[in-house]
Amino acid sequence: MKQVTIFCDGSSLGNPGPGGYGVILRYGNREKELTGGDPMTTNNRMELMAVIEGLKALKEPCDVTIYSDSSYVVNGINEWLEGWVKRNFKKVKNPELWQSYIEAAKPHKIKAVWVKGHNGHPENERCDELARTTAEKFKEGTYG
Repeated sequence: MKQVTIFCDGSSLGNPGPGGYGVILRYGNREKELTGGDPMTTNNRMELMAVIEGLKALKEPCDVTIYSDSSYVVNGINEWLEGWVKRNFKKVKNPELWQSYIEAAKPHKIKAVWVKGHNGHPENERCDELARTTAEKFKEGTYG
């Protein structure tokens, strides 16, 4: 299985407000950046969308390490998701996105790692820049 690293971050200008996400996919010495967003969303939704879109970009089953500064995403993946599924996502925010995550994650072996945001981590800083830039474009009405 290929070893892939996904760095990701999400941003919203207001919560809710215009939002964006940024992703860096790394395989060996190759990298690909992804970005997207929504005109009215929350930070947590964008954090999770970054992971989903990163996983959807993979073309074959991989051993994936996800780096995120979102405790919501990292704890959701590593600790909470199994219980949420057993409860059929009762009283869980963003259940449709978590179900999309489950679908995108199925072929892969995944480990999520928390990194401190805004702390000089180069890939996290780049993903933050991509997310904020995209959120700004949605705010200005210039995305797309």
